[in-house]
Amino acid sequence: MADTITILHTPDCPNVTLVRERLADALARLPGPAPRIVVEEIADPEDAIRRRFHGSPALLIDGIDPFAPPESPPAFACRTYRTGTGVEGAPSVDQIVAALTAG
Repeated sequence: MADTITILHTPDCPNVTLVRERLADALARLPGPAPRIVVEEIADPEDAIRRRFHGSPALLIDGIDPFAPPESPPAFACRTYRTGTGVEGAPSVDQIVAALTAG
């Protein structure tokens, strides 16, 4: 299990609540102590470049964004995720569980 999960987002991101809810549901499925959850705002495009931010919201597991393709450039923008039910504003609960238990 991860030590720290970070939710990165732009100001007024409409999907922060959704990613927080799905993360909570994913963590409830897993045994053991819950990791530390940190929520940070990406203030501007320069901050996005500096932090290698790939769009809002982003979910980092111990500093790694498991949902960003390696070739994707930093972006101060909204982000979408391909899930089993279509394109959504956050990874599915199953995708988050898989990312937390990978490796």
